[in-house]
Amino acid sequence: MSVKVLYETSAIATGGRDGTAKTLDGALEVNLSTPKELGGAGGSGNNPEQLFAAGYAACFIGAMKAVAAQRSDLKLPADVTVESTVGIGPRSEGGFGLEVALKITVPGLDKAVAEELVAAAHDVCPYSNATRNNIDVQLTVA
Repeated sequence: MSVKVLYETSAIATGGRDGTAKTLDGALEVNLSTPKELGGAGGSGNNPEQLFAAGYAACFIGAMKAVAAQRSDLKLPADVTVESTVGIGPRSEGGFGLEVALKITVPGLDKAVAEELVAAAHDVCPYSNATRNNIDVQLTVA
């Protein structure tokens, strides 16, 4: 499979989970800290799972917008939300793994139509495609 790249970005991390990460263009810079649940001190820094959760939620809304734009009978409300929960823990096969739960709220849209939209968005979302058959992703339409 090849991808026709339309946009790319680069980031650099220093110090791992207790360091810093920033994009090379300077648009994003975060301090990182390991959560207490993973043996760290916690603190005010972010962690990779938080960044992944935020990115997946935003990207999924973008996928929903792209799907809705292809349909003349569907207007996606401006206040649609995606709550993304990312969990990390040891895998039975060894190493660590992730799981994701997306809770999608589409105010004013019939639930059956919203579920159809979410299923279609899950088929086109780059994060969904990157995680498919590798990370358990649960979709819930609220």
